[in-house]
Amino acid sequence: MTAKPLTPMERLAQLEEGLRRAFAASGGEVSRHRGELTLTIPRGRVREVMARLRDDAAFRFEECMDVCGVDYLAYGASEWATGAASSTGFGRAAERGPMDAGNGERRFAVVYQLLSVTLNHRLRVKAYLDAAEPIVDSVIDIWPGVNWFEREAFDMFGILFAGHPDLRRILTDYGFIGHPFRKDFPLSGHVEMRYDPEQQRVVYEPVTVEPRVLVPRVIRQDNRYETGTGTADAGG
Repeated sequence: MTAKPLTPMERLAQLEEGLRRAFAASGGEVSRHRGELTLTIPRGRVREVMARLRDDAAFRFEECMDVCGVDYLAYGASEWATGAASSTGFGRAAERGPMDAGNGERRFAVVYQLLSVTLNHRLRVKAYLDAAEPIVDSVIDIWPGVNWFEREAFDMFGILFAGHPDLRRILTDYGFIGHPFRKDFPLSGHVEMRYDPEQQRVVYEPVTVEPRVLVPRVIRQDNRYETGTGTADAGG
């Protein structure tokens, strides 16, 4: 008698249990949200865990589809609170002062999106990095295709990948200062560049753009959907 095939949710539960058993000793924690699995691991075990996820017959994650960085600075703090909203609008996007470089050991994270073509599994792997030293081992020798992904995470977030053979900027130019996806990076940047006809080359100069709020402080009163009785007028 042919065994009944597992449903997608049963296969997901099977993978979840397998990950818990395999990586509990390595400090791995598995969570499920909206039908997706996330494996959180210590940054010092990244290469070890990734190699097993690729080679173990129970997982067989042959592809790493993406590597990205995350900056959790001021995570959960909102500049868009609407508790005081009224018919005259509400203030938001106030001038931002220096941000508190908190979150310590969990300010940054590097996130890997893995795919098993053979078993039709997907997995998100996350490792938190120290704010003072955001460095993690490169997995380029496990999945060569992550070359540019790791370079992008370095360029945008300043995350260092130890062992990467060519860790240089990929989206910004070589004279760029800072990492633009960090939460404390100024919207106007640190420098601006222009072509100098006398020197016949591009030169870098301090930013001349004045800081300004780029979103409206007030939402104007809108009566399009109100009638004299306070109900919606479906007839226009």
